[in-house]
Amino acid sequence: MAINVPGLVSIIVFYVAILAIGIYAAWRKRRTGRGNESETIMVGGRDIGLFVGSFTMTATWVGGGYINGTAEVVYTPGSGLLWTQAPFGYGCSLMLGGLFFAKKMRTQGYVTMLDPLQRKLGRRMGGLLYLPALLGEIFWSAAILAALGGTLSVIIDLDIRISVIVSACIAVLYTLVGGLYSVAYTDVVQLACIFIGLWLSIPFAFTHPAVSDIATTAYHSPNWLGTWDISTTGLWIDSALLLIFGGIPWQVYFQRVLSSDSASHAQILSFVAAFGCIAMSAPSILIGAIAASTDWNATGYGLPDPITKGDQANILPIVLQYLTPVAVSFFGLGAVSAAVMSSADSSILSASSMFTRNIYNVTFRQKASEKELIWVMRFSIFAMGAIATVLALTVGSVYALWYLSSDFVFVILFPQFFSVLYLDPNTYGSIVAFIVGLVLRLGGGEPAFNLKPFIPYPGGNNFPYKTLAMVSSLVTLLVVSYSVRYLFVSGILPAKYDFLECNLANGGRGIERKKTDVPPEEIEMDYGVANDSFVGENVVKTAL
Repeated sequence: MAINVPGLVSIIVFYVAILAIGIYAAWRKRRTGRGNESETIMVGGRDIGLFVGSFTMTATWVGGGYINGTAEVVYTPGSGLLWTQAPFGYGCSLMLGGLFFAKKMRTQGYVTMLDPLQRKLGRRMGGLLYLPALLGEIFWSAAILAALGGTLSVIIDLDIRISVIVSACIAVLYTLVGGLYSVAYTDVVQLACIFIGLWLSIPFAFTHPAVSDIATTAYHSPNWLGTWDISTTGLWIDSALLLIFGGIPWQVYFQRVLSSDSASHAQILSFVAAFGCIAMSAPSILIGAIAASTDWNATGYGLPDPITKGDQANILPIVLQYLTPVAVSFFGLGAVSAAVMSSADSSILSASSMFTRNIYNVTFRQKASEKELIWVMRFSIFAMGAIATVLALTVGSVYALWYLSSDFVFVILFPQFFSVLYLDPNTYGSIVAFIVGLVLRLGGGEPAFNLKPFIPYPGGNNFPYKTLAMVSSLVTLLVVSYSVRYLFVSGILPAKYDFLECNLANGGRGIERKKTDVPPEEIEMDYGVANDSFVGENVVKTAL
């Protein structure tokens, strides 16, 4: 099949428009910008309003994997709507983030999610905790770029390598130019494209002659609502808790929170995005139901059907291609492309921000100049985009890599992040908890990499071993932290044996800033480092 020229032209027009909007947003910010340019790239100068913030937060979660994956799970026999957990899970995650984390983080004026971890646990331990965060962002970017390549190959027969490389280049280019500001403003357009493109396709797909009444097929074969198997209850609960709590400690989320123009708006945009995520899943759910109700032999797709061919991952673009008119399918293609770019650019920027600030600046180059940090940031954006692109093109199981890294975020990163903000852990507990969580998670095995379970959990994979690993990691973190601190405070262990230099004999490290009359956005961290931690005082910017 030859390349669909009209479809290719529509994609080119869409990409040019997105690039133009991203460059315009960067130009507009530079005309009115203030403050450090490196922080402007990372958190947009902390002046993202509620309207744009709500759009960019929603668009970040409603990515290509989200809309494609939702349709796929609804369509897949044995799964159905019952196992379509992402909309509910992400919605709850955003609600909890808004209730317990957004205001606290924004009030303190942090720049990345890792800032409080490094202040409390030390720069090196914070660098170690960067690994699961980095892997999650990079593998997610690669997974959704691969999904876009599959979509373009289905609808316009464009070579997957060309589509992935061009899409990544566009996202990296406007992110390089404008940072978060460009990402946020392009997200507004991209979310609108997702909404219009998918909903426009629904009436045409519904009324296609090959599609049966979805109300009938909901309860009868193929039963796209799904059926409950009591033996998989543990697995369902495990997956749901992973989405809810494992969806909190992601830099893509906190980048929006920390860029908000106020702490109260940071909370509100989390709540709005929670509703938006659930609402934006509706067209994908309907497309999955339509696909399950279609006689594919009566369409241009023919037999065998997508399930038999193992093509269910591409069911959304397949529905657009074979059940809607050509012009409508192009709008839907724009929606998928928009969804991918809205998530890929965010993840690339998030990984780059954490590397520049928490690894390069805090861990290795505390006295780096502003110009140096800007160039490191730009190089990081390019490098992260390149790595994601290579993974998307070369690794067949990139989604499996992302699933595993998401498990690590849930099992390892969430307990540490929660404890640093609300409890009093230290580096000793952090290291032991890291190891315990890692061993318990890997002990359940990983079929995608032929890693057999070496811990005999009851019920095998149907046992919620990921949640057990997370809870065990949290308990270990607190027990070891408080026990070691007691030994030093009580004098049982002399301070000279505090080899991780946590200063436990004197109360340990803290994450709170000194109280000032200056709002958080007017305060910077001093990166003077002693005893492996942030110990510098706040530097109040004054114009004299």
